[in-house]
Amino acid sequence: MPEETFDVVNDEDMVIGQEKRSIVHQKGLLHRGVHVWLLAPDGKVLIQRRAADRPTEPGALDCSVSEHVKAGEDYLPAAERGLREELGLDNIDLKPVIKFKLNYGPNDDEISELFQGRLKPGDHIRYDPVEVDSVGFSELGELQRWLDEGVRPFSKWMRQMLLWLARKPNELEILRIYGEIGNFPP
Repeated sequence: MPEETFDVVNDEDMVIGQEKRSIVHQKGLLHRGVHVWLLAPDGKVLIQRRAADRPTEPGALDCSVSEHVKAGEDYLPAAERGLREELGLDNIDLKPVIKFKLNYGPNDDEISELFQGRLKPGDHIRYDPVEVDSVGFSELGELQRWLDEGVRPFSKWMRQMLLWLARKPNELEILRIYGEIGNFPP
């Protein structure tokens, strides 16, 4: 399978070039990512445990979906692609929540957008076992408690988003706020 190519962006999120994934991460070039939080009808958040052999954050609890944005792709289509690839879901109405900049790890600087969507009764989740070890549903308060108690491993980005939601010090550089988790903008 050919190596993915990413758009390289500047601090204003303008595309300034394209480069292979390995080069982007080797040189620490700023690129794009997306995250999705899916809410069940009862308000619980679908979280995934990353597969144990993932190159970053193996076995950590993560958003419903986390994806890189491919070259020439925009944030929303990347989020929709992630839903299909990681969870086997289509036709989920996604709304943006925030756009932020974060250092995800050594040489991994991204501008990302967080989306949320609501699962409908009958939505059938078929997760990709190559990327996802398991999925489950948790209340936001439960996730915050796990984070505070340090009893579960969270991916760095999930941890930072949870800290931001709790209005605690975090590493997210917020570039734009569209709405709140659980509340879609009008």
